[in-house]
Amino acid sequence: MAEKFNPAPPDKHATDPKQDVRRDKARDDELEKGLKDSFPASDPVSSTQASKATPDG
Repeated sequence: MAEKFNPAPPDKHATDPKQDVRRDKARDDELEKGLKDSFPASDPVSSTQASKATPDG
């Protein structure tokens, strides 16, 4: 018998969903730690670091 046709084969270029979940959990853990370490504070914690500004030329 012939192999059954699969209209949506797995994407070989897609990222691993388990790796994405681990990365999201790590980012969430960092944010939680930052929130706990900065309490009480008036400014919210940023989950990313600011980039260096380029000088006006």
